[in-house]
This record gives sequence, structure tokens and C-alpha cells, in this order.
Amino acid sequence: MNGKLIAGFLVVTALIAGAAVYYLQVYAFYERVEPASAAAVIRLTPIAGTPEPMLTEAFEGIDAESSPLRFRGCFTTPMTLAMLSETYAVYEKPTPLIAPSWFACFDAERIGTDLETGAALAFLSEKDIHPGVDRVVAVYPDGRAYAWQQLNESADQ
Repeated sequence: MNGKLIAGFLVVTALIAGAAVYYLQVYAFYERVEPASAAAVIRLTPIAGTPEPMLTEAFEGIDAESSPLRFRGCFTTPMTLAMLSETYAVYEKPTPLIAPSWFACFDAERIGTDLETGAALAFLSEKDIHPGVDRVVAVYPDGRAYAWQQLNESADQ
């Protein structure tokens, strides 16, 4: 009888711990980024020069202080791909990171596929926005754009 009680206690404890870890990973640390805040200003790095603000509209974003990799943003831009590709640095290995399911505007798998097929282009927003982390912006021909932060080559060392 004592073995069943101990086993039941272990199972209940594991379920509670699993639910807590899930909640902490998906909900607890994320905060919405206000469109009028400094965190919502998306910059692009010119081919030669320092990052400058990008024209954005209808910004939605999330971020967390617990990790520099948790930033995600969705917005539109009136800037054309032709102008962007002539003026700003293209990002060589863009890898959009998965966003929480409740942040529906950011679909990392679709963005990644579109970047691979050329349906969207990725640009360097800011190099080393945090040590070892770059901000990347993917832009579609219709003006849809997405931003995220990913590890750069200095983090691999």
C-alpha cells in the first residue's frame, strides 16, 4: 500500500512540475512590446554605416528580460524590397526562432521556408544587439515584415 502512495505522490509531483515548466516557458516571462516604446523601434544596418530607424506600421511585438532571444516582432513597412536590398546589409544565415503559440502573427516555420525559397529577404537589423546576438528583419514584397533575434557567429566560439 505504501508503494502505491509513494508512486502516486511522485506522479502528481511530476505533473505539477511539468505544468509549471510549461507555463514559465510559454507565458510567464513574455511581455507585449508597446508600439510607441523604444523597444518597438526597428533599425536596419546600411551596407556601410550604423543602424538607422526603419519605417514601420502596425507593430506587434513581444520580449522578455530573461533572454535576449525572446524578442519577436510583426509589422508592415512601406519600404520596397528593391530599395532595401540596394541600401541595407542582407543577413546571410537567417533562422527565425519559434514564438509562443499565443503570439499568432509570427510563424517561424513559414518565415524560414519563405527565406529559403526567396519569397522574403532577410536584412541585418542590428549586429550584437546583445553580446553574441543579432536582430534580423525579414521583409516580403507586399510589405509584411518580421523581426527576431538570433545567435551570431561570435556565440559559436
